[in-house]
Amino acid sequence: MLLAAFLLNLYKKLPSHSRWYSGMNFVGAGLCGLSSYMISFYPFVVLESIWALFALYSFIVPRGTSENEKK
Repeated sequence: MLLAAFLLNLYKKLPSHSRWYSGMNFVGAGLCGLSSYMISFYPFVVLESIWALFALYSFIVPRGTSENEKK
């Protein structure tokens, strides 16, 4: 799912500021993190957890709606 979001963005089919892009990143990172946890590969769990948190934040607070970007 992460690669699909990346490719869709790369070929200008899905903008990086869309909720679909953020959602695909969140689900993809979550699945990668979960599978890494299941095989006890913890560095990747940390990486994917952080990725998922940023994607979730981007999904909840789309670009252009945070206080810093309004100024």
